[in-house]
Order: sequence, then C-alpha cells, then structure tokens
Amino acid sequence: MENLAVFYKNKIIDILNEISEESIAIKKAAKVVAESIAREELVYVIGPGGHSNMAAEEVLWRAGGLAPINAILDAGVNLIHGAKRSNIIERTPGYAIKVLDAYRVGKKPGEVIIIVNAYGINSMCIDTVLEARRRKMITIGITSKSFADIVPKGHPSRHSTGKNLYQEVDYFINCHLPYGDAVIEIESCPQRVGPTSTFCNAFAINLLMTETVRELVSMGIEPPIWTSANLPGGDEKNLKLEEKYIPLIKHLG
Repeated sequence: MENLAVFYKNKIIDILNEISEESIAIKKAAKVVAESIAREELVYVIGPGGHSNMAAEEVLWRAGGLAPINAILDAGVNLIHGAKRSNIIERTPGYAIKVLDAYRVGKKPGEVIIIVNAYGINSMCIDTVLEARRRKMITIGITSKSFADIVPKGHPSRHSTGKNLYQEVDYFINCHLPYGDAVIEIESCPQRVGPTSTFCNAFAINLLMTETVRELVSMGIEPPIWTSANLPGGDEKNLKLEEKYIPLIKHLG
C-alpha cells in the first residue's frame, strides 16, 4: 500500500467529491432552511447518537456559520457521559420524543429540523423523524444508503420498524458513507481502520449551511453569521446576535 496518509487522504477526497455531486438535493434543502430563517425561526439540528452529535456541534457558534441554529446536544447520547451508554440509549424506543420535548421542538408547524446520522437506522434517529413529521415539521436528513440498505431488519442497531432515515425525511442529502465506515486495510489486521463518517457528516452539513447563506443573499436578506470570537473585534461583531439568540438557543449562552 502507498503511504497511509496519502491513501487515507485520497479516500476522503473521493467521498467529498461524491457529496459535492449532491448539489441539487443540497440546494432544495437550503431553500427551506433559508425560508425558515427568513421567517425568524430557529433551525434545529440533531445528531441522534454517538459521534453524530459532532455534526450538531459543528454548526453551533461556528465562525462563518449561521446564528439561528439550535443544536440538540442531549447528554444521554453524548460520548462524554459514556460511549457504551450512548450506544444503548440511541437504541431505546421513544427516547427521542422526550428529547424533542425538552428542547421545545416543533411548537410551530413548518419549523425545520436537520437530522444527521450517517447510518440512519437507530431507534433515536427514526423516532426523531417520525415525531418531527407528526409535529408537522420539515425534515432534512443527512445520511447514507450504504448501511441502511444492507443491515437486516431485526438487527439490534435498527428501529423496530426497520425504517431508514433517508426514506422518511422530506429532503435527503446523501453523505456517501462507505459501508463499514473505516476504509484502510492493514496487513495482518482483521479490522479496517481510518473512519470516515465524521468527515462525511461535517462536509455535508457545511455545504448545506453555505448554500443556505447564498439563498438568503439571493432573497435580499442579510445572513446572520457569526464572526470568530478569536479575531480582533470578533466579540463586538457578535454582540448583537448574542443578545438576540442567547435567550432562544439552549446551548449558546
């Protein structure tokens, strides 16, 4: 095998190129996100389980990112409170509904929720989309088909219905997760290494956010965007947005 770093880099680039080709789906989803922001609504983002939480963190209080993003960062599935615990809870039927209640999600019909989970099959993931639809929300899924189309019904990681996130959301953005997630084979090592799901999720959701900004500009709306607080003058530039959104966004203050 060639240099591991080069091989891994090229594999990631191949995946990012595939995601880049999802421009039509991204533009459609960005339009509804932009329209929600234009209505002065918050946009909810949830990564139901384990490392998927990082996608929600990626767009919260992010330099160059949109301000009205309400990231749902539930302690029950956050790895900091126990990785195996997270795995158990993400498979717990009905848990997602109480999380949505705690974040007051979907109080107004037509609100947007972005559900990011590269696998797109666990109970929390499917319960989230089903409940969001029941609350008459607009659902956007960032996920892949690779696992969903192969993992059999009845597998412990699956929702009891066997449903797949990509088939249940209103708008589907394929993050092109390779089957198995990891992509590097090392001689005499039985398991592949070099995971890819975080790259897939982060790139896809940032493409969605940037396309949303472009859509807002085309609508004649100045996008509410954070400046890096680490830059000179950053705190001052962010002050107005902080005053507006800290009372509204759970994890911002």
